[in-house]
Amino acid sequence: MKSKQSGITLIGFLIVMVVVGFFGFTAMKLVPSYSEYMGVVRAMKEISSSGTNGKSLDEIRRELMFKMNFQYVDDSTIKPSNITIDRNSGGASTLHVVYDKKIPFMYNIDFLLHFDKSVPLQGNVGQ
Repeated sequence: MKSKQSGITLIGFLIVMVVVGFFGFTAMKLVPSYSEYMGVVRAMKEISSSGTNGKSLDEIRRELMFKMNFQYVDDSTIKPSNITIDRNSGGASTLHVVYDKKIPFMYNIDFLLHFDKSVPLQGNVGQ
């Protein structure tokens, strides 16, 4: 009586491990950038909810950069020029942060991540 064997061969197992390793390596490279982005979003929401009556753009930038330090956002990631305030015709203001992050992957392959977030501001923003 013959028994039929089932399972994965050594070569099949190695192929599965290579695929899992590749995606694990990719996640190790990308997850910190998305975690940092979540810190940027949290800091922006704190600024939005605290109110901005009479504050200038420079004051809002300074306060946002200060709050991002508590969220472990690297100073080299977001420059003050990446932070803008947009005003619509109704007089409402929006805090807008746009930045790109280049992450070396392997050899001459890099990831370029583009982050863009806007939150409405409460209160009147000064000049």
